[in-house]
Amino acid sequence: MTQLYRDRHFATYWIGQAASEFGDRVSELALPLIAITVVGASSIEVGVLTAAVWAPQLLSLFIGAWVDQQPRKRRLLIVSDLLQALAVATLPLVWWLGSLTLVQLVAVALVAGIGRTLSHAAYAPFFASLVARDRYVQANSLLSATRSGSFVAGPALGGALIQTLGAPVAMIVDAASFAFSAHMTGRVRVTERPPADHSGTLVRRAAHGFRYLWRHPYMAASLRCCTTLNFFSFVAMALVLLYASRTLGLSAGAIGLAFGAGAVAGLAGAVLAGRIARWIGAGCTIAVGAVLFSAPYALLPLASGPGWAKVAVLALVEAISGFGIMLFDINLNALQTAVVHDDLRSRVSGAFATVNYGIRPLGALVGGVLGSVAGIGPTLVMAAVGGTLSIGWLVKSPILGTRAIEDLRPVD
Repeated sequence: MTQLYRDRHFATYWIGQAASEFGDRVSELALPLIAITVVGASSIEVGVLTAAVWAPQLLSLFIGAWVDQQPRKRRLLIVSDLLQALAVATLPLVWWLGSLTLVQLVAVALVAGIGRTLSHAAYAPFFASLVARDRYVQANSLLSATRSGSFVAGPALGGALIQTLGAPVAMIVDAASFAFSAHMTGRVRVTERPPADHSGTLVRRAAHGFRYLWRHPYMAASLRCCTTLNFFSFVAMALVLLYASRTLGLSAGAIGLAFGAGAVAGLAGAVLAGRIARWIGAGCTIAVGAVLFSAPYALLPLASGPGWAKVAVLALVEAISGFGIMLFDINLNALQTAVVHDDLRSRVSGAFATVNYGIRPLGALVGGVLGSVAGIGPTLVMAAVGGTLSIGWLVKSPILGTRAIEDLRPVD
């Protein structure tokens, strides 16, 4: 672990990502709160906004096929950061001009989502060029630990900024973080592998990536598990802030404090993910992480009493869920990197994201509608049960029996 974070190029990229993650935590809290408190959005409109953030992922299949043929993935990561910085920076300006609307919020979410989709497609081959195979889990642990750390301090910082300056002005922090990330990624020097296959149309290359994904014994099972998990998690996520703000009556500062306190467990999960995988096996760790990520949402309707008790329940839910998602993500990301061929990484990750991330807008919309019709509490319980059942896809796959990631090789 020590050798990896002393690698100058990895450390440079890592610092840039850390800044971007902290900025994201501010905007993740600020964007829906702008909709709720400034625009006066309903539960369905909040669901639409959440869906807009992830809707561009539906294009990942084709963006990934295009990125696979680009020789410089690092440059694409820089472009994606700058695109997101510009999109987010428009919100304070429009708010200052007094013309902020839900349409503007959705437009910013869509443009930033396109940048995120491009970044996701370029990241997989860039990561494989930056990090040696036997360091995949370690690198993912370091990057995920930073992400978890941002969930500890980011929401508290975001809540304080929103309460002091207002949610629109707080978005400037996220814009600046994207600009800094672009600068740091630009300083990284890696030897990128040239594209191996220039033949075929974009559609044919995309279709090939999807067929490879669908028939892959590891990737197909992980796709089905992740897609189920993401659908139900976004049913819940579309409602959590609304529930905390309106039903529980918590302020932005209290919500940020609860999210930050709960995220400490996510940081612990990032640090312990590799050790737990060595103890019970990477596959079992992935399954345990999926359950811990989903099940806690059923506890939210139990929050009642004084303000501190409500904050405590919200923090507990975030803690269990944050610990679980780190166990799940770190080991599954490392497994996926190990079993996919270099020449197919972007198109396969694009096909994966089209389904896996593309289901998120649908989950958010369903969450908004069900929250309005059936009530937020029952919808959160349903999301917890549905997400937990996602491990059913792993039972008959080779993932569950996987002990060590470094023993895996790409599958033809």
